[in-house]
Amino acid sequence: MVRGENLLLFAGMGLVTYLPRLLPLLALSGRKLPAWLIDWLDLIPAAILSALLAPALLTGGEPRVLQLRPELIVSIPAFIFAWKTKSLVGTVLVGMLLFWLICKVM
Repeated sequence: MVRGENLLLFAGMGLVTYLPRLLPLLALSGRKLPAWLIDWLDLIPAAILSALLAPALLTGGEPRVLQLRPELIVSIPAFIFAWKTKSLVGTVLVGMLLFWLICKVM
């Protein structure tokens, strides 16, 4: 049985998650944004992805130190494949195959 405190907690979490998405949408809807701002906003997903991937690809262990990791070795040809083909499924398959092969070799 769900208690009232849990329902209130879930409602609060939903509100905190939803409001940061809703407020900019309401504030910016119907407005013409400058081209430089649209170009700048287009770079945010790549910056976030880079910030998430760089530590995992370049460092390892505790404390984190730079090292040549299998993930980094595999990411380079997978990135080139993705850039050339623009195929998400193909990139995932190439990355998985290369990672499997490099783990067999190392």
